Amino acid sequence: MSESIHGGSAMQIFAEMREFAGFTAGAQRYIRRSLDIGLLRQDAFRVWARDAAEAASIRTQYIVYQELDVVRAMLPEGPGAAGLECFVGKLVRLAAFDLGQDYLCGFPAFRFLYERLLGAEVRPWLPAAFCGAAALPQIAPQRRRGLLQTISEAAATAPGWSTRPPRFFPEFVEVEAA
Repeated sequence: MSESIHGGSAMQIFAEMREFAGFTAGAQRYIRRSLDIGLLRQDAFRVWARDAAEAASIRTQYIVYQELDVVRAMLPEGPGAAGLECFVGKLVRLAAFDLGQDYLCGFPAFRFLYERLLGAEVRPWLPAAFCGAAALPQIAPQRRRGLLQTISEAAATAPGWSTRPPRFFPEFVEVEAA
């Protein structure tokens, strides 16, 4: 029994690694940076800021991501749960910030990031948050179209979602000069 559990876990990790590898280099970098900020893993300024503009972006992201704890605590227990409007509003605000950074290339990268930032329980809410944020006027029309075309019909109309927590949390890897 233990072997099948570990084997299933290993298969899940490999599948998540393969999915992550399919994202653009910019999306991969942004996801790793966002996880460092959102999960407070390490000093994002030291690791990710290559210039003053990136440092300013990281500073803003730290401020916006202060809402993550609130959103985690507000996660509704079902579709008709109390507090739904406030939860969805805050989730769409976070999503709009991340999509507005122009690094997340579509719904799969967005979902990958948010499952790790907020946990598996947020999965049912991600299609609505993504579509709501992607359709906002602060997203350029061409980008809006491109983002909305990345959500599959299956993702948008899923009758249920896995509650299995993500296993692979990509991190910064320093490459040593040869």
